[in-house]
Amino acid sequence: MPDAPFSFDIQPQLATPIYRQVVEQVQRLVAGGQLKPGDDLPSVRAVAERHAINPMTVSKAYSLLEAEGLLARRRGVGMVVAEGVRPAGDDRMALLQPALLALARQARQLGITPDQALDALAQAFHSNDQDNA
Repeated sequence: MPDAPFSFDIQPQLATPIYRQVVEQVQRLVAGGQLKPGDDLPSVRAVAERHAINPMTVSKAYSLLEAEGLLARRRGVGMVVAEGVRPAGDDRMALLQPALLALARQARQLGITPDQALDALAQAFHSNDQDNA
């Protein structure tokens, strides 16, 4: 589990449904090895309260992840990353590909060159590092 208390980055203004945002974030965190087998996820109630969203939305995401085999339900504890789940290695890039394609499409539409987009991406990485410090 990450050093700081685990929290989802929920963005209601996005076109992506909130339950999908939760599913995709857990998939990426497991694929990247930041969530490991046995790590606890925040409770449905905690996520719903923190982000002012319907608990059924969080429950739906957790159920989909359980059906996918990424999460397991532990009675009295809540949801944990399932045993036997391993970081995805090269599959991490496959999870990133849709966002990269969307970024490239938007950059082209805005008349931004590949070098400008790469510079902006590098700046975003550094700005995110400072936000998490």
